[in-house]
Amino acid sequence: MAYTALYRKFRPDTFKGVVGQDHIVRTLKNQMVSGRVSHAYLFCGTRGTGKTSTAKIFAKAINCLNPQDGEPCGECELCISMAEGRSVNVIEIDAASNNGVDNIREIREEVKYPPTEGRFKVYIIDEVHMLSTGAFNALLKTLEEPPEHVIFILATTDPQKVPATIHSRCQRFDFKRISTGEIVATLRGYIEKDGGNVTDKALHYIAALADGSMRDSLSILDQCMAFYYGEEITLEKVLDIAGAVDTSVFFEITEALNNKNAAKSMDIIDDIINDGRDVGQFVTELTVHLRNLLVTLTVKEADSILDMAEENIDRLKVQAKTMSAEELIFLIKTFSRLSGEMKYANNQRILLEVELIKLCSPSEKTDFDAVIARLAGLERQVKDGVMVSGVSTSVQVPAKKAQPKKQRPKALPEDITAAIDIWGDMISEFNPILQGLMSATKPGYMEDGRLTIVCDNLAVEGLLRDKIPEIKEAFDKRLKKEFEIKTIVKSEFEAWERVTYGENQPESDPEFESLMGGYFPEAEFE
Repeated sequence: MAYTALYRKFRPDTFKGVVGQDHIVRTLKNQMVSGRVSHAYLFCGTRGTGKTSTAKIFAKAINCLNPQDGEPCGECELCISMAEGRSVNVIEIDAASNNGVDNIREIREEVKYPPTEGRFKVYIIDEVHMLSTGAFNALLKTLEEPPEHVIFILATTDPQKVPATIHSRCQRFDFKRISTGEIVATLRGYIEKDGGNVTDKALHYIAALADGSMRDSLSILDQCMAFYYGEEITLEKVLDIAGAVDTSVFFEITEALNNKNAAKSMDIIDDIINDGRDVGQFVTELTVHLRNLLVTLTVKEADSILDMAEENIDRLKVQAKTMSAEELIFLIKTFSRLSGEMKYANNQRILLEVELIKLCSPSEKTDFDAVIARLAGLERQVKDGVMVSGVSTSVQVPAKKAQPKKQRPKALPEDITAAIDIWGDMISEFNPILQGLMSATKPGYMEDGRLTIVCDNLAVEGLLRDKIPEIKEAFDKRLKKEFEIKTIVKSEFEAWERVTYGENQPESDPEFESLMGGYFPEAEFE
């Protein structure tokens, strides 16, 4: 007999076997028990979360001769025929390959005839978003006034592409990504039934790779069990199959970046390449690791959000204490951008190594985000009493005498003052969306000749950055003058003020002055 893949072998045939979708299972079972079954359903969710399996179980349950609390009995003739795929009452259609008007017209003709057995004829249309516009229009009338003996179940991974007119005629159910814990527990149960020896660390990593998809996790497990037939499957073996790296590598390279150790970073990348790992996947997973550090640092009780092994969470908590939120945000932005650039690079390794060298060389970083990240790191280290070396360790920086702090300008440039004066009026003239964003801002000036929009948080700043041309055009037109405009987060603006004007800094602190002077050479300190 031909081998059956694990995801097919362990496809659930009852609602009890559906993993991680209790909210949907309960609703469907209650509808059957109470006789409130709808004529059309829309199942939405990412791949491998149980949409098609649930649709088939539902079709079996509503036609079962001896249902038990909404579950199919699995023993009657109708249940057996559906399980074996020979029932003429359950019609499964792949919309990706049957997406034309003619295909839907055939369905419209077929639905007129009652089922040959059972109570309902069930049409399961998979990947329904692939239907053409004409096909959707042809389906619309049937969904609006269907025969009593017909039920439509539409499944899709992209519900945004399904027309609103179809949405409004269906009951929508959103399938959630399955948690790592649920996938691990389910895989462990399958392994005990099928035979095999897989370590817990390997199962956790397989579940993480699956990204909420039970089918993907079973496919990865199937591949590992085939390659290492008769052997114990460990984390290292799963990493070999997936072309990925051990979690400890991400802690090591993050530590190297934090310590500005370019040599260590290069050694890690060299090991990854020599082991045949995928560089693009490494950057993606490193970005996820940095995100996990940021969550650990900024969110109370982050364990439930991280959804990972306890020992890794403990390591995250330790490493997160050595970095600031600004540094992590800067690194996340950097590697997210790098991940996009690497998709089109001829040599991904060189691109990654150049970025790592830049990150480990503070003097090479001139953009504002990098300066703020470096400043935050220096402030943290000074606060902790850590001596931080400058860019060059061979030159002794002489201690400067205490100088008066730089005074705020008594008057702003005329054009900046004019812009600030009409700030409220200008906001009221923008469209409602831009008004809402601008209401979370205030005008500022950083002595660079540009009008600065100080944003309450990073989200507002990110959205407004794309709106700068529109805002600039409005100010240019109103004041009849060319304006340069930039956006900045409030915390970063306050950090600049603190460094420039010496506010809230310790008096006569030569060490602070020597540290900060290297990054803000024009600033004067108390």
